Amino acid sequence: MEIERKFLVSREDCPVDLAEYTFIEMVQGYLSTGPVVRVRREGDLWFLTYKSSGRLARQEENLPLTPEAGKHLLTKADGYVIEKRRYIIPSGQKDMTSGRELIIELDLFHGEFEPLCYAEVEFDSVESAKSYVPPAWFGREVTEEVGYSNSDLSKYGPPLEFV
Repeated sequence: MEIERKFLVSREDCPVDLAEYTFIEMVQGYLSTGPVVRVRREGDLWFLTYKSSGRLARQEENLPLTPEAGKHLLTKADGYVIEKRRYIIPSGQKDMTSGRELIIELDLFHGEFEPLCYAEVEFDSVESAKSYVPPAWFGREVTEEVGYSNSDLSKYGPPLEFV
């Protein structure tokens, strides 16, 4: 189960020194957006992902792919192929359900999606997600807004406020 909240972030207002954090380059394309079927490259690793419907909480299954299969499937993607750099940033906050440290996944999009930037935080329960108080540098929450999921981006392109 994936339970996450998503926030817009201004690259200019991001208070963290990104050079201090690990990152991974990602490329992803969508074979279907209903249900979501995605192919993604994370560094040198490839995955096929199925996600059920929903925005805050939904079932997610990841299957490893060979690089050859991943590259082939990426050519079958509908719509936009998304490229981004994901930084992994410890939040300093704990999940209220499990007590584990919450991680901020900061996605800086490339290409036609630049300067779009998201901060996503995954939780262990819906209750924990709903009780989360984001840091002041996070912008507007877009978890439930149509047009801001990665599958929506692949289908519709960049949100109008970033065009």
